[in-house]
Amino acid sequence: MMLFSQPISRKSLGNTLSLMTKATILSRVLGLFREQMFAALLGATAFADAFIIAFRIPNLLRDLFAEGALSQAFIPVFTKTTHKHGLQNAYTVTNRIIGNLIIIVGSITLLLGIFTPTVVYAIAGGYATEPDKIETTVLLTRIMLPFLPFISIATVAMGMLNAQDHYKTPALAPILFNIVALCVGALLWWSTFPPYTLVIIWSIAVVLGGMAQLIVQIPALYKLGYRFKLSFDLCFRNAEVRKVVRLMGPAALGVAAIQINIFVNSWFASTEPGAVSWLNYAFRFLQLPIGVLGVSLATAAIPRYADAATTWDKETISNQISQNIHWLLFLTVPATIGLLLLGEPIIALIYERGEFTSIDTANTAAALSFYLPGLVTYAGVKVIAPAFYSLENTRIPMIASMIAVAINVILNATLHPIYGYRILAMGTAIAAFVNFFILYGVAQKQIGSLDTRKIIGQFLKVSLACMVMALCTLATYQFLESLFDKPLESLSIQILLVGIPIGIAIFVYAGVCYLLHIPQLIQLIHGLKHKI
Repeated sequence: MMLFSQPISRKSLGNTLSLMTKATILSRVLGLFREQMFAALLGATAFADAFIIAFRIPNLLRDLFAEGALSQAFIPVFTKTTHKHGLQNAYTVTNRIIGNLIIIVGSITLLLGIFTPTVVYAIAGGYATEPDKIETTVLLTRIMLPFLPFISIATVAMGMLNAQDHYKTPALAPILFNIVALCVGALLWWSTFPPYTLVIIWSIAVVLGGMAQLIVQIPALYKLGYRFKLSFDLCFRNAEVRKVVRLMGPAALGVAAIQINIFVNSWFASTEPGAVSWLNYAFRFLQLPIGVLGVSLATAAIPRYADAATTWDKETISNQISQNIHWLLFLTVPATIGLLLLGEPIIALIYERGEFTSIDTANTAAALSFYLPGLVTYAGVKVIAPAFYSLENTRIPMIASMIAVAINVILNATLHPIYGYRILAMGTAIAAFVNFFILYGVAQKQIGSLDTRKIIGQFLKVSLACMVMALCTLATYQFLESLFDKPLESLSIQILLVGIPIGIAIFVYAGVCYLLHIPQLIQLIHGLKHKI
């Protein structure tokens, strides 16, 4: 007879989400400062384009082997193994997975180092007419490749901690990556190095940041009783290891479809000077609300999905999905409207200095405006997809990703020659929209009712609040702008032009949501009162 271990006692979703949100906000804000430093040092120059493509190669593989497929597959298996066989058995399985990762990811890193020129030509064919740019991109890629094995193992460490309801250390780990980059960036800002040297040192900082993300989690794991012991299972004899691999297969295909989309976008963007940088700056900017809202909710929900899946409790999973979508609508719809209204002045405030010019601001803002319609659904995919992985149904997210990416690639190939880099951003937004609604429709049928009527009601209430917010915000911005002849020449005036409308927007949105009795606002108010 199978003896089940005591289930892990979970903190409330509100407390977990509060912790994750605070840590993610800090990480994303520091990440924004990191991008601000990078923009000031290199702008949208050829060196910036080279770095972005070079970093994209290990970063895409990180999504494939670490934060994408592996994390989705690992946490449900670790949680179920803990429930059924005990924590030490789960640690033993983890050591085998880490051992396999060291061999597999290490081999891939070595091969990429050998064939880097071929990979660079494949992802950025538009650089072929600029030999110096290609050569720089190849060098930077080889420097940053060790980032991949470090971040892959760091992701397993994060999964172990999150599965045991320890969120603080893994939530803070990405902050170290940004701190390392900011420290290096500050030194470079005061240096007299030429751009070529600057971009090489910045690439080294990426590897150091990945290493820091792994090292900071070791003490927390040690306190929980984990001991690393090098172990391999390359033949996949262990049932739990096989399950991780089996779950990773379709998940990796789904992630690979998304990576193909990014590769295609990069190839098209590389044909326009500066477009790679403009799209990157815009999407990095978009990642602040995605990370704070979508990723925080998903990270808090994944262990709960896994707990419910151990007893095949689909009702709990569907309720969790519905709850998360309500929160997403409450938070991401106003973020979308706010960024549409104030995107350009915010980008000017954050980026426009040093090598980053007003032309770069306008082009980055244009890309951001085309990305923004997909913000809600992009975050929504991160919330719904893990529910399928917890039920070991990886086929649906894979199919949804592949359909969405196919539509995006067709759009890019057809419309990019006419509309340029902006269509690449719009295609990404449309792909997120398609992906989300496929997952939502299947979840409604296979997992359980998501109470669509209440979700639509939430959307309508939030939209009404956003309409009032938008009118007040726009009126405030236009009034302030009329007070100054040349507002962008003064940093203090830029801050006022952005800060005051944002403050008005938050106040008005909260007020209308209160009048409409939106429960998420009430929960936030009660949480704030409790903290006070």
